[in-house]
Amino acid sequence: MEHSTFFTQPWLLLAFCLLAGIVIGLLGARLLSSHRASSAKQFDELQERFDSYQREVIGHFNTTASLVKKLTQSYQEVQEHLSEGANRLATDDLTRQRLLAALNDESPSTPRERLSLPKNQGEAPKDYAPKTEGERGMLDEAYGLQK
Repeated sequence: MEHSTFFTQPWLLLAFCLLAGIVIGLLGARLLSSHRASSAKQFDELQERFDSYQREVIGHFNTTASLVKKLTQSYQEVQEHLSEGANRLATDDLTRQRLLAALNDESPSTPRERLSLPKNQGEAPKDYAPKTEGERGMLDEAYGLQK
């Protein structure tokens, strides 16, 4: 007695597998296309955020440059005001020359003097206090004690 079931017939099994493959393929294609659309949307959003950031950075540096320019102009105006005040308000030529020299010395355009090296470059610095013959040195235990 032979039972005829659904999976015993080879052509039915083949048709079922084909139908299941088509369904799985369609679902996979649908998921993959939605994932691609989602990735493209994320890329567009990321590109827009980057462009916005670039515009913000450019605006920031343009504003900074403008403010620095105003600051420089204000500094020059203060310098001119002080010079005019020194010329008008100084009582004698010597005072006027000192004021103008002080203004010019503090201007950022004049280079500052460098410290000069010590004259005795060949001699190493001493790490002790000099003493005369027979005198106790500063590192002596009895230094500074009265007898």
